[in-house]
Amino acid sequence: MKISVITATWNCAGTVADCLVSVAGQTYAAREHLLIDGGSRDGTLDVLHAHRAGLAVLVSEPDEGIYDALNKGIARATGEVVGFLHADDVYADAQVLARVAAAFADPAVDAVYGDLVYVRKADTGRVVRHWRSGAYDPASLRRGWMPPHPTLYLRRSLYERHGVFDRRYRIAGDYDLMLRMLSRLTGQVVYLPQVLVRMRVGGESNRSLSRILRKSGEDYRALRENGIGGAGALVWKNLSKVPQFFRRG
Repeated sequence: MKISVITATWNCAGTVADCLVSVAGQTYAAREHLLIDGGSRDGTLDVLHAHRAGLAVLVSEPDEGIYDALNKGIARATGEVVGFLHADDVYADAQVLARVAAAFADPAVDAVYGDLVYVRKADTGRVVRHWRSGAYDPASLRRGWMPPHPTLYLRRSLYERHGVFDRRYRIAGDYDLMLRMLSRLTGQVVYLPQVLVRMRVGGESNRSLSRILRKSGEDYRALRENGIGGAGALVWKNLSKVPQFFRRG
């Protein structure tokens, strides 16, 4: 079973090499790494070409944002299972894809996810938040629950059935997609109670007050458009993040 890992890049020359090395270092051999660049101008392409041998796909062209780029990756993916690793992020260890593949060995499984830690941008060994997902319960979607998107792997057939990222969203397209998928899939969802991804802090959704407000507005829209809930679910979603700052394992 092949796993497709998609990475979207744009002007990230300082971090993308870590991401590339992390994927290349996975012990699970039946994988492909698809790199979709938005036309970087800061030296990112030099880094990508230096690692070209490890990439199944390398595209660099203007796009309409990260969700457009990720959709391009999905369209080119050939694996039975699809996941994402952002340019600032790395796998927690070399066995991550092997554990994901083992879970998907059961044909009844449609989705696999795990835990994530937020780390310092300049020191990926220093954890500042721990996102322990917990076991999946469909009813929890109405209480604002969601898995960390970089840890979520889905069968590619689900994108064919339920669609890809909605480009109308600028920040919360991943939340919209997860709500759409998890509320409609009929197969099993497996939780791996282990850290799968180390994510650098300073992402798109929380780098300024205006973006935090926009993210909340888009989250609310995603909840409503997917028929999951409204303001109450949004409040619980935001409150659920507070314990992440106090967990240490």
